[in-house]
Amino acid sequence: MINRKATAIWKGTGKEGAGTISTQSTVLENTQYSFNTRFAEGKGTNPEELVAAAHAGCFAMKLSFELNAAGFTADELNATATISLDPAQGKIVKSAIELKAQVPGISAEQFAQVADKAKKECPISQLLNTEITLNAELV
Repeated sequence: MINRKATAIWKGTGKEGAGTISTQSTVLENTQYSFNTRFAEGKGTNPEELVAAAHAGCFAMKLSFELNAAGFTADELNATATISLDPAQGKIVKSAIELKAQVPGISAEQFAQVADKAKKECPISQLLNTEITLNAELV
């Protein structure tokens, strides 16, 4: 079992208050977040941005493992995940992954199959209870 942790501290009301997020690795250490960083444009981070980073990173790493298992090594996997939060529903409604990949020797069909498998099987995809789309392009 591998355990990772992060801590959030919040002070004040939901709209006027503010908080900080820190991670076990200290990559984030007392990083500010607030109503404005989540629902407007403010300095700091927000939960959806962190989920997007986790999904992009998890997917790219899983795809790398899947490509290796199929006999290929990527020169570069450039994955961007966009998390869509619907404030009216109060939930994440979609994660859209955009991928540009440089993988020598792989056919478009093989690449599509491996990328789809990685999309379905990366641990963050399995965690999210939402629509997940993938637009994958070999470059």
